[in-house]
Amino acid sequence: MRVEDVDLTDPDLFVAGVPHDAFRVLRREAPVYWHPEREGPGFWAVTRHDDVVHVSKRPDLFSSHRGGTNLFDVPAADLEITRTLLINMDPPQHVKFRRLVRQGFTPNRVRLLLPRVRARAAALVDALALKGECDFVREVAAELPLQVIAELMGIPEGDRARIFELSNRLIGFDDPEFQNSLEDGKQAAAEMWLYAHGLAAERKSGDGDDLVSALMRAEVDGHRISELEFNNFFLLLAVAGNETARNLLSGAIQALIEHPDQWWRLQRDRSLLDTAVEEFLRWVTPVMHFRRTATRDVELRDQRIREGQKVVMFYPAANRDEHAFELPDRFDVARADNPHLALGIGEHYCMGANLARMEIRVLFEELLRRVPELELAGPVRRLRSCFISGIKTMPVRVVAED
Repeated sequence: MRVEDVDLTDPDLFVAGVPHDAFRVLRREAPVYWHPEREGPGFWAVTRHDDVVHVSKRPDLFSSHRGGTNLFDVPAADLEITRTLLINMDPPQHVKFRRLVRQGFTPNRVRLLLPRVRARAAALVDALALKGECDFVREVAAELPLQVIAELMGIPEGDRARIFELSNRLIGFDDPEFQNSLEDGKQAAAEMWLYAHGLAAERKSGDGDDLVSALMRAEVDGHRISELEFNNFFLLLAVAGNETARNLLSGAIQALIEHPDQWWRLQRDRSLLDTAVEEFLRWVTPVMHFRRTATRDVELRDQRIREGQKVVMFYPAANRDEHAFELPDRFDVARADNPHLALGIGEHYCMGANLARMEIRVLFEELLRRVPELELAGPVRRLRSCFISGIKTMPVRVVAED
């Protein structure tokens, strides 16, 4: 494959899996590569680990706010609204808003969720063990994150399937199975905002212990969360906490099925779960890219980046960088030196990282306790997307012990 043959804007390239061969070529031959767009001005594709770290840690040079974080340009009419999303903020606005919303993610709040997360995970794994097979994505990997986010935010049981369906339509904008047009995605966002508005109004004067109630009471430097800020944060959390965790769990199971020796290492030594969780994150890397915009002319690896040009960080490429990881294409649940970027870095490091790690660990504790081994029971169908590394369906069956 030649550098000029790489098209990271084509979702069809990702249907068979993350195009690691293409990323390998870019890291080796053009780590900061001017990538043309069929309908757009083009962008700089950044694929080396240390460059992604540098761009992430310099919001003064590479802005999230100026053009948003989507690879493809957002219409000017929508840009002001998208800038109110936490991921599209720069300091000092980002710092202030992050201080406000992180009050809902305290270690104690995450700790209080643990018994309910374990009960949910145990019930899902028990159902799998009893049936002997299932679509792991729909019946386990999608269900657990949905229930965890719903528990965290106090979303009633009867509304949870609706939130799941809306988040699918928001993320799957390149996949015709989820929506037919960008307008449908906007409609899904509008419906999510409307739901969030009703939830906030209901909790505004209450003293509940859920995240929504906590955010309604939170205040930093005299600032309280506005209606638009809350609606956008709810949308972001529903997607980030639901879609990414679902695809991480699915991808981790696929990796273990494809590397059964690693499953048996975990079965023999549960103390490896901490390093295994980090390797799952590195190997799967559910969010494949975020974009920044250069605030002035700047050089990166001898490439002259002009003010206003798009700079796109590709996390799966960084997480397989030969310069940052020993044997990066080997899946190793005992990998000790693992500076992966699956949860971001710098200003935009994932606020829900501890919750995500807890969720992953608990599910695999229950799987290892109840299921001897899993195997594929049919073809794996991936999401058609160059943004989310996702699996739509993955039939699995329990392998009976000899």
